[in-house]
Parts: sequence; structure tokens; C-alpha cells
Amino acid sequence: MAEAARQRETRAERERTSRVPFWRSIRAKYALTYLLVVAAIIIVMNTYPLIMVEDMVFSSKAAALRRQALVIGSALSVSETLTAETAGQTMALLEDVQATRVLVTDREGRILYDNSTLDDRAGDFALMGEVVAALDGQDVWRLEYRDGAFRGRAAAPVVYRGQVLGCVYLYEYDSEQADILLSIQNNLRNISIVIGLVAAVLALLFSEALTRSAGRLLAAIRRLQGGEYGHRAVIRGGDEMTQLADEFNQMAERLQTTEEARRRFVSDASHELKTPLASIRLLTDSILQNDSVDMGTVREFVSDIGDEADRLTRISERLLTLTRLDAGAERAREPVELGAVTARVADMLLPLAEAGGITLERRLEPACALLANEDDLYQVAFNLIENAIKYNVPGGRVDVAVFRQEDRVVLSVADTGVGIPAEDMPRIFDRFYRVDKARSRERGGTGLGLSIARDIARLHNGDITAEPNPAGRGAVFYAEFPALTGEGGGVK
Repeated sequence: MAEAARQRETRAERERTSRVPFWRSIRAKYALTYLLVVAAIIIVMNTYPLIMVEDMVFSSKAAALRRQALVIGSALSVSETLTAETAGQTMALLEDVQATRVLVTDREGRILYDNSTLDDRAGDFALMGEVVAALDGQDVWRLEYRDGAFRGRAAAPVVYRGQVLGCVYLYEYDSEQADILLSIQNNLRNISIVIGLVAAVLALLFSEALTRSAGRLLAAIRRLQGGEYGHRAVIRGGDEMTQLADEFNQMAERLQTTEEARRRFVSDASHELKTPLASIRLLTDSILQNDSVDMGTVREFVSDIGDEADRLTRISERLLTLTRLDAGAERAREPVELGAVTARVADMLLPLAEAGGITLERRLEPACALLANEDDLYQVAFNLIENAIKYNVPGGRVDVAVFRQEDRVVLSVADTGVGIPAEDMPRIFDRFYRVDKARSRERGGTGLGLSIARDIARLHNGDITAEPNPAGRGAVFYAEFPALTGEGGGVK
């Protein structure tokens, strides 16, 4: 309980110290990105429609002013002289003129007609750029939006038989359409304010939803880092974060399995090492504390101590072998004939088989080469054949075969021993696992031989499997490896 409380306090402290400020968090970045996109849309919405409306108004007004100026100019060009009287009469006939102010000048630019009721400038000179351009024979116009109104100017020459008699100047002041444009602008601004507020709220909500999964995954990582290997991240949605959580859960499951195996391995190794050490301590104490023990008993005890020391040596050597295998150090590999290696192992173990009354038969086919480390293959064959001999019955039989099966080379070791119960078959390759612990210790077993053999086989892209002996008693072990590619598959 105290340890669990300490872990919770440590995790809480880690979360406090590693908390990211909001303005640097992913949530803030998501929200800022969303708001920037909305702001860009609002800016476009408040500028593009207004520009389009202004362009349409300008185009329509320019066309209307130019058309009216040309119509008036055509109406005035009916005689070779242009006077104030003829200009007034002509303008009186034109009732559909929509310009705010109309000026008619002679060829010198003196105003002949002015329809303004507030500032009648008849007789004055029209000192305007448009008038000067029109008297030079050009059609000119100019529009602008200023002070809440559209202001337009247009001028056209009055031409009679190729001679410029004067010009027509039109001025228009339109505040009604300007008010409509201003109303549109105000409406767009109000809509933009509402959209901006809604977008800000949605940005916070969406960013919270988007980062909630990341927060859960981060919390799961911290709990895993704190040693809670059984914790899993629960994230739903079917998106990339869900896939990331699934990958994390698989990694956590592998870490949990590895941690459980490590603890079990340490516990089993400690137990295995403790047993011979306890026996050695008991035997030495028996010798030291008994003054009347005879020399024969002492020699027997010393012999037992030597046996336990040998057992300690075997366990230590195999633990070192497992450590090297777990480290995954690269081994020097070369073409090796599996049959030749197996023959050497069989010759080495033949005296052990004869001492136990075991018949050792071999069938070693040629051209069964593979790319491997020869010492590793020797250890695989030695462990499998030694186990088949040690756990056999008097008068039993061990059949060793090496053969090629398609693109694989196979070493099979079959014995006629007591066999392996079906419930123990899935665990026989686990480290320190023994089917019959008492019998294994009696025969010097450590529970590591099969595990080492399988690890070596897998290191060489192979594997080892086991099954009951089809003959009826015992078991059969198959060690399979990728065959060496090449003509004949053999080694020169």
C-alpha cells in the first residue's frame, strides 16, 4: 500500500512539473490555427463582395454618364454654331438626363449652359481637366467613392463636320447607392463579429476534443513509465490517435510480458542458485560441526559438494549463454554441414548412452548445409541429444536424423523415454521449466537447455518444435534452419 501511494505521489509530481503552459500546448496551436483560418475567411468575406459591388456600380455609372454625354453632344451638334440659346433649347428637350449637374461650353471653354439652381456659372470659364480633354476631342470620365457618396464626372466634345464646337460636362453625386453599399458593409461586419465569436468558442471546443486523446495517451505513457505495465490507453474514434493508442497498448503488453519474464527469470535463477549453495552450506556445516565424522563420510560429503559445485558451474555457464543470446550480439557465420556437426555430437555422447543402456541410432543425409555459427549448432545438437539420453529409460532408443526438406534442413531427435505430458508441452521451452523437477535435479538438469537451443535456432532464423513420438513412447524434437542456397546445398 505504501509503495502504491508513493508511486501515485511520484506520478502526480511528475505531471505537475511536466505540465505544458496553455500558450505552448497543442490545444492552443489547434485553436490558433482554426481562428487564423476563420479570420482569413472573414477578411475575404468583408473585402471581396464590397470590391465586386463597387466595381459593378462604377461600371454601370461610367457607362451611363458616357452614354448621356454622347447623346447630349449629338443633340447639340446640329448646326455649325453653338450658343447659349441653342444649348438651353436643346437641354430643355432632353428630359431623361439623370446627371446632378450639366454644363455646356463653347470651344473656348466658356460655360453656355448650367442647370445648377444654386451656383449658376453661365458665362464663366469651365476650368476642369475633363473639359479641357473634351475640347481636345476626347471622351473622358472619372468615378470615385468619397465621403459616403459616389461621385462621377464625364465629358464629351460637341462636333459638327469634324470641328469641335464645344463640350458637354456631366457631374453626378449619388448617396443612395453609397448608403446601400455602406449597409452591406455594416451587415457583413456584424455577421463577421458573430462568426468570430462562434469560431472562438468552437475553436476551444474542437481543440479540447482533438487534444483529449493526446492527453489520455500521455497519461498512459506516464503510468507505464511509473511501472504500471498493466495499464492500457482507452481511446475511441477510429482515427490516427486510436491507431497510436493501439500501438501503445501492444507495446505496453510486450513490456508487461518482458517484465514478468524478467522477474520470473530472476526469481527462478535465484532459486536455482540458492539450492546448490544451500546444499554446499549444509554439507560443509555437517563436516565442520561433527568432530567424530570418519574419513569415508568426509570424502562422500566432499564428493557431494563437488557435484553441487559442478551444478552451479553449469547453471552459471547457461545463464551467461542466455545473457549473450538476449544481447543479440552478431556471430561469425559460415557454411556448416549440419550432418557433420551432429555426427561429432553423437560420438561425444555415445559413452553416456551406452552407460545407460540406450541405443543411439543416426541417419545423417549429405548436402544439409546452412549458414551458421558452428559452435551454436553444436550446442543445439548437444542439448537435444543429451536430453533424449538423460530422460530415456533403460534399454531405450534415441534416433537422430539430419535431412533436407525443401528449402529447410532439419535435425530430428526422437527418444523412447517417458515422454512429455500434453499440458506441459507448451512450456517446455520456458526458462527453468522442468516437467519432473525431482528427476531433472537428480540427472543434473537446469531447465535451461531447451530454452538455449530454441533461442539459438531462432537467432539463425530457425525454430525448434516438439511433439509426441509417433512410435508410441517418448517425444520428438525438430530443429529446422534455412538451407544454404547454392548448387547441391553442400559444403566443400
